Amino acid sequence: MSDSDSPVRISLGFTGGQVLPARVRPAELARLRELLGKNGGWHELAAEGGTVVLDLTRIDYLQIEHDDHRVGF
Repeated sequence: MSDSDSPVRISLGFTGGQVLPARVRPAELARLRELLGKNGGWHELAAEGGTVVLDLTRIDYLQIEHDDHRVGF
């Protein structure tokens, strides 16, 4: 697996305040971002821990975490 295919940490924020953290492949993240700009509906998100079925009309935000390479604790 190359660095460009390594899972990315994301957090999905929903109406009502719930937050769902997940780790997804970059291609899956790109697909999700494309769908968020559309009319909504249901989407199956393939995450590291399993598949999550999302109601896209309930997502208020998507946070994408960027890993900084750190040395130490």
